Amino acid sequence: MKIEDLIPVHESERRAGIGIIGCADIAVRRALPAIRESPFRLVAVASRSQGKAEGVAASFDCEAVAGYGRLLELPDIDAVYIPLPNSEHAEWARRALNAGKHVLLEKPAVPGEETARDLVGLAEERGLLIMENFAFLRHPQHDQARSLVADGAIGELRSYNGVFGIPPTDPHGIKYQADLGGGALWEVGCYPVRAAQEYLGSSTEVLGAGLEFDPELGVDVSGVALLRDGDGVTANCSFGLSHSYRSTYDLWGSEGRLTLEWAFTPSRDARPVLRLQQRDRETRILAPASDQFLGVFNAFHDALRDPAARPAHHHELVRQAALMARIRARAAGKGDS
Repeated sequence: MKIEDLIPVHESERRAGIGIIGCADIAVRRALPAIRESPFRLVAVASRSQGKAEGVAASFDCEAVAGYGRLLELPDIDAVYIPLPNSEHAEWARRALNAGKHVLLEKPAVPGEETARDLVGLAEERGLLIMENFAFLRHPQHDQARSLVADGAIGELRSYNGVFGIPPTDPHGIKYQADLGGGALWEVGCYPVRAAQEYLGSSTEVLGAGLEFDPELGVDVSGVALLRDGDGVTANCSFGLSHSYRSTYDLWGSEGRLTLEWAFTPSRDARPVLRLQQRDRETRILAPASDQFLGVFNAFHDALRDPAARPAHHHELVRQAALMARIRARAAGKGDS
């Protein structure tokens, strides 16, 4: 027995335990390494397969659990990260909240506003946090961009243009399965849409939207959405699963333009470039290298410890779900006009 085992630890000082529901690639590559550097204590990882759970757990020195429900029964888990297919997010988030666990949901959290409000309502009723994982927002380049805009570096903001496209991959992958919540809007379109909301006002309307479907795959493989806020600032969001890789957005103002060249998925060692164009001068600003997934788990932990920080995360989750649902409805010929 270790000496520290004999010393009682006050609840507020105990490291919060976290478990992972599912062994998705994003969890193994980015989330689990980040958790080990975060304030969380990694307790367990769950899979439907005991063998798969053991393979992942062995690499990260934690417990392997067969079955998601069994992980929720572990008493030393305070929070869970859910990187399951989109179609399973709502069910397992609800079950985790009912089990008394804080929840970090991989993006996109849920496909509709009503479901989002129900989950947030359940979290608040039980004194818990539910947060959507848009890791890119935790990279310092976005803090730099917001500061430059707020300081008037490009004058008054007139429009935003965001693009995220990736090349085709295995057509049998989850992102191409309609019944699992796949498709370009959910897989990549959510990024430029979420980034746009950092700069648009709260009263955002969907002026237009379109989705291109692959008849063999049965899911949308590209699309576009045009948004506008109450001040007349517009946002054009383009996305696709059949493109060369592009991950960028730019902000066009009355006196200049700011471009983030690697906005959504920079590696942890990369130093993304921001290009500020003012009249006939261009300034290249080098952002620091940063593990944006570590930033997510730090932010999640902070809000878990500080109830006053939770309403903002809840509001953002509902706002994003509502806007994404309206974009999809508009693309189908319904919704905003």
